[in-house]
Amino acid sequence: MANTPRPHRHQAIIAAPFGSLLLEADAEFLLDIHIRTETEGLTAPATPLLQEAARQFDAYFNNPHGLFSLNTPTLGTAYQRRVWRALCEIPPGSAQSYGQIAAQLRSGPRAVAAACRANHFPLLIPCHRAVASHGLGGYCGAVDGPFIDIKRWLLRHEGYGRA
Repeated sequence: MANTPRPHRHQAIIAAPFGSLLLEADAEFLLDIHIRTETEGLTAPATPLLQEAARQFDAYFNNPHGLFSLNTPTLGTAYQRRVWRALCEIPPGSAQSYGQIAAQLRSGPRAVAAACRANHFPLLIPCHRAVASHGLGGYCGAVDGPFIDIKRWLLRHEGYGRA
């Protein structure tokens, strides 16, 4: 079986108010966004796509009501994509509980939370806007620690009052 060549991946690590973002892209698509608590090791975006992504994230950090428009591949299961579409419909400054999203999709809150954890594009797909019925819930697979602080920061940045 022949190996299919993998497109060359480029990376940039850009500053964020809570640490940094590791962006991965090929020539056509933004492939992954990793939220990092670290602020060291910043690397400038070297491709037009990564430069545009950095520009859009900087704009978001200055005004959370702007829109992202970055080319991303279709990833995830059909169910995950349904959850991610529902998350994208939640406007900045708002949040919905995992249970509310689940009811909308005729699913369960744990399945919604699992789809949030599988999100390759945090901020673009705003999984931080999904909260527990009593509290913030998790973020980036964590239920406490620095990632919950980042979720709280993102919600406050967007104007959500309960963060």
